[in-house]
Amino acid sequence: MRQLLGIVDSTGNGAEPPAPPAEQPSQAYVEGEAVSLDGHPLTERELRERGAELLRRSADVEHDIDAHPAYARIISEIAPDEARILRLLTLKGPRPAVDVRTGGPIGRIKSDLIAPGLTMIGAEAGARHNDRVHRYLDNLSRLGLIWFSREQLEDMQLYQVLEAQPDVVEALQKARRGTTVRRSIHLTPFGHDFCEICLPLETEEIEALSSREARPVR
Repeated sequence: MRQLLGIVDSTGNGAEPPAPPAEQPSQAYVEGEAVSLDGHPLTERELRERGAELLRRSADVEHDIDAHPAYARIISEIAPDEARILRLLTLKGPRPAVDVRTGGPIGRIKSDLIAPGLTMIGAEAGARHNDRVHRYLDNLSRLGLIWFSREQLEDMQLYQVLEAQPDVVEALQKARRGTTVRRSIHLTPFGHDFCEICLPLETEEIEALSSREARPVR
């Protein structure tokens, strides 16, 4: 868990965390056929049997689990910096984002996009690789954990701080008569549930869980 959140030992060892386990092949259609996790082709009858089993379990009051079955796979598909971003969104809520576009004369119909999706999320989350934040956000969106809203947040001060950052100022200068379009980045309901179940938020809990994981198996 310490590795997932990008926490290094007090010795200052800054080595890269080990790569996540190889992704398991998911159930998908291959040449018109559905395949299971082990690559075994599934017939239409087998798919319907699995669907019937899901519906039977949903009606079983004694069969109830807290975690979505996709969470284990998602854990293996996010980077430590992405876990930090999720933790930030859980603790501080939606974050501001801006697009920088050209302004031009009044009445100009079209404006050009100069710099999309500028945020302070990497710095706020303490990401080790701030240059990868766009890729991190794309992956978290792909997994259904975050969503990009066209609506701006109510706290205007958040945007004032963001628009004073060097990358936003540079983009505005590049656009000459540039303007910012204010947007926001949120956790999805699925993302909220994932963070609540899978990500410890307090340092003490992270340390306790990490110590438990480090114990030798007897």
